[in-house]
Amino acid sequence: MNGLQNVGKALAFPFAIGSLLLLSACNDNGDDNSPDAQLQSKVQNIVVIYAENRSFDNLFGNFPGANGLGAVVDATGRPTTAYVPQKDRDGVTVLTTLPQTWGGVTAPGITPVVTQAQSAGLPNQPFRVETAFQSSANATLSSATVTRDLYHRFFENQMEINGGKSDMYAAWADAGGLTMGHYDYSSAAIYKLAQQFVLADNFFEGAFGGSFLNHQYLICACAPQYPNADTAPAKPTITVVNSDASGKPLSSLKLAANSPASAMDGPPVYVLSGNIAPANYFGDSKFYAINTMQPPYQPSGNAPVDVNGSDNLYADTSKATTLPPQTATNIGDLLTAKGVTWKWYAGSWSAAVADGTQAPSEKRTVIYAGNSNGLSTTANVDFQAHHHPFNYYANLDPVTHAANRATHLSDYNNLIDDASRGALPAVAFYKPEGVYNQHEGYANLADGDTKIADLVTKLQASPQWTNMVIVITYDEFGGVWDHVSPPKGDLLGPGTRTPAIIISPLAKKGTVDHTQYDTASVLRLITRRFGLDPLPGLTARDSALKAAGGQPMGDLTNALSLQ
Repeated sequence: MNGLQNVGKALAFPFAIGSLLLLSACNDNGDDNSPDAQLQSKVQNIVVIYAENRSFDNLFGNFPGANGLGAVVDATGRPTTAYVPQKDRDGVTVLTTLPQTWGGVTAPGITPVVTQAQSAGLPNQPFRVETAFQSSANATLSSATVTRDLYHRFFENQMEINGGKSDMYAAWADAGGLTMGHYDYSSAAIYKLAQQFVLADNFFEGAFGGSFLNHQYLICACAPQYPNADTAPAKPTITVVNSDASGKPLSSLKLAANSPASAMDGPPVYVLSGNIAPANYFGDSKFYAINTMQPPYQPSGNAPVDVNGSDNLYADTSKATTLPPQTATNIGDLLTAKGVTWKWYAGSWSAAVADGTQAPSEKRTVIYAGNSNGLSTTANVDFQAHHHPFNYYANLDPVTHAANRATHLSDYNNLIDDASRGALPAVAFYKPEGVYNQHEGYANLADGDTKIADLVTKLQASPQWTNMVIVITYDEFGGVWDHVSPPKGDLLGPGTRTPAIIISPLAKKGTVDHTQYDTASVLRLITRRFGLDPLPGLTARDSALKAAGGQPMGDLTNALSLQ
């Protein structure tokens, strides 16, 4: 490894960046060699590939030179004294073994089968998913196996992190012991890309919890609002949390009376783990959506009321999970105002639009439509409507802003065509549909690995490759443990550590970047490159990090050679 191993200590504060800018000077030809000038000159295209639901240790725990599982287990996989063992729900008792994986390890319809009973008795330590059940179930799993899903929700994530000890994942995960699983991902194409280019091993999901909120955070560094949720259809989904003596809501869910006291006896039961944070949780008397809500426009998980006029372009607003159109400033707004081109490309977008605009009585065949076992396949692509954050915004309304929508929301096939013609916008986001996004519960790792690596190959063949930066990252942790505790930030996050790979001709190839990043570091890179005003959430996050004695998030430029 080169000097980038210590790069996390460099440019720790904005003052350092400012000093570099002041010290930079024009060369004899009058060229500006400052970092910002070099960034603007050398980077013309930023492409963000957003996969699903994997913690860093889950995929890259064995990556050479990274802060991986070797920090807490020895060469045989046995825990060292650095490992913090998982505790029971009392927060004190160390679990003798991991709980069973409730409902079984493998998803319905998957072979070989590993049942709930066959998952019992695993030691209280990280384990390799492929080989852990050979004795109990005579089953060897692989990256092509679909395992069951795990909780990946806002308050549950915070309860698992447990103030930074990260020792209650097994206690509060609805899947039990599976939360401690990881893979040998070293033969995967994405892993090989990480070896060739830059792997960031100190990158955290921007928001606690799941996909919906982290997709919103990716574009606005914020949580979406639901005005007056207590008098709206969403009222039944307002979360019930514990409170302190003054009545202030805490970041822990209220347990139901029938919730098992021990993690060994069954998954937790909450009074209500809902989609809306309780009143004034964020201190401004507003309601915010924190878990999965549906877009107000098609494609949405909620069908239209009818197909009269343009009604079929909208989701049914009477449904508790339909989020009202959002109006907060997002990165797309800032880019547009600056005259910078951008698009959100989605796998199966065109098919999902057609599927969503059908009459409500018609069966969906694309949106949340896996096979008979709920699994994603090439024939049942399982488009996930809540993974498309711009589709929640009022300025992309399909009727009042149809032209704007057509400009910025596009299909994966258009991404491939644009790349081949050298016509990619300056900023491009790509979201795979379900079958290719690597999400536990309905997708496997292998299919997404092949798809994403193939896209990278196509981008490298583009006329625009010379000045391109590709960021592959994962929206959130998927309910899976990671040994690195996130830095203390604000009430939104950051949450559990996730993988991130920076691919570019400008990348410091073959290195591991230890700089502290989160999901919004993508926004920071875009903001710096195109001279945008920072979104309020970026400033708020850095202020919170510094107030807690930490340092601001990086902007991914430490992974690039710009001089």
